[in-house]
Amino acid sequence: MDFTHSDSGGSKGSRGPGRSRTNGGSGPGARALTRPGNRRDQRRPAAVPAQRRRFKPHELFAERLLAVLSGDRPVHWMLNHTVGRGYQQLVELAPHAPFQAQGPRPVVRTCRALPLSPGVVEASACIGAGDQVRAMAFRLERGVDLRWRCAAVELGGERQPA
Repeated sequence: MDFTHSDSGGSKGSRGPGRSRTNGGSGPGARALTRPGNRRDQRRPAAVPAQRRRFKPHELFAERLLAVLSGDRPVHWMLNHTVGRGYQQLVELAPHAPFQAQGPRPVVRTCRALPLSPGVVEASACIGAGDQVRAMAFRLERGVDLRWRCAAVELGGERQPA
């Protein structure tokens, strides 16, 4: 469809000041052409990804410990993320897979941290799997390389229904 703008003083198809060429008419689907006239490529730029939430160290460690203690990951996956007795405690706890569930996959329901001193945090997490809720406590220490490492892990007592 051709457009004629006689008020612009130009020839047929010319655009006056402040006017743009439209794509196929003036209906609701019409929009200004933004690509060069010789471009036949219909691809569009990718959407900007949503910003990812930055997790706090105790939240990340709760997820990591849950992965090991539910049997999703091997114990040695935490080797570079533990220090002192923390790794030995994981080695003792992991074979029993205390958070392994027959039904739904266990998840971290809540995770809280208490800073004891600069570079030392004690955290607790509630782990839920179906109607079961268990507690997990762990201690994080920040090394001279500014990386957090798990120094201790303890689990709640008997399984309690939610």
